[in-house]
Amino acid sequence: MSSSSRVHDRAILDALDAMDPIPFDGTVWRITRAGREATRGSTSNGRWNIGSTAEVLYSSLDRDGALGEIGFRLSLEPVWPSRINHEIHQISAQSERTLEFADIASLSAFDIDISRYQSFDYDATQALAAAAHFLEFDGLLVPSARHNSTNLVLFMDRDVAGTLEVQSTELVDWTAWRRKNGV
Repeated sequence: MSSSSRVHDRAILDALDAMDPIPFDGTVWRITRAGREATRGSTSNGRWNIGSTAEVLYSSLDRDGALGEIGFRLSLEPVWPSRINHEIHQISAQSERTLEFADIASLSAFDIDISRYQSFDYDATQALAAAAHFLEFDGLLVPSARHNSTNLVLFMDRDVAGTLEVQSTELVDWTAWRRKNGV
């Protein structure tokens, strides 16, 4: 097992350990600022990011899901950031030991308040991710909080980084996305 300074809830560890991980082999979508490496993860605070303990890569199984996640974040700005260009990447990804959470309701068994899933209260989701990382899973398939789609979150210190291959990249047209989504 990997080391971690985080104290894990025994009930969460036991519940995750009882789950059957699945292999993932498919296409995901990811948005980055233009010029940033598409397969580079992040250690920034996030819903499923366990902080500086491990680098994670967020992606979506759905192109519109990736756009919805980043578009939501950008819409929180007082003025839409028009000078920042983003790229959307289609990436092939593989993992061997991924935990799958079919829907938001399935997260309630892990002390996640599903009525607050869309909020910025990340304590429970981060605790689940930290426990999954501690148990040496590759990543998580989780419901998006911003779109009716599934996100793939990979722990980059596992043997997944070498399986990521960028298939295509294009600039995001946020003006068209905002018009389509009424943002």
